[in-house]
Amino acid sequence: MQRSLNIINWLAPRRNRRSLFIATIIFAVTIGPTYQEKTLAEPTLQEAYVVEVNDGDTVTLRINDKKQRTRLIGIDAPEMGQRPWGGKAKKHLIEIMKHTDWTVFVETDVVKYDKYDRLLVYLRTKDNEFINERMIMDGYAVLFTIQPNSKYVDRFKKAQHIAREKKMGIWGQDGLKERPLDYKKSHPRN
Repeated sequence: MQRSLNIINWLAPRRNRRSLFIATIIFAVTIGPTYQEKTLAEPTLQEAYVVEVNDGDTVTLRINDKKQRTRLIGIDAPEMGQRPWGGKAKKHLIEIMKHTDWTVFVETDVVKYDKYDRLLVYLRTKDNEFINERMIMDGYAVLFTIQPNSKYVDRFKKAQHIAREKKMGIWGQDGLKERPLDYKKSHPRN
């Protein structure tokens, strides 16, 4: 605010300072909310049909009549070889998809594809339930952030904290023994 006043003092002669200050305030009040509304607006989501749930963090979608294998951003579910949790995570994601009638809404982030050519996505239900976040909160996935795709990292951190506190899924008594990332390192893909 002080810097704004200094600029006003420099730009306007003494008798016009008050008028210029008032005009600046009116301009900021008028234009400011419009800018904020645009920057805080809901993301544009594209509708897609779930063709297959591959595992707890990978699904095949039909987007615009084209099949696309996708990876859920910000989460890492147990691998299928991490028994029983890989199967449980997949089953949980299938149950979520059943309640969506197999229709989801897709949002991407900065980086669109991973090294396996999977589209990187955030998924929401028609009721705007955030599927990526739900997988973490229900204890079937862990937070997994790869920059720059970190738009919802704070929400995911909070969801993981809740799941751990409530001992949900993999955080429970007979929970996951090895993080999915560590499992993948010791069991590399062919």
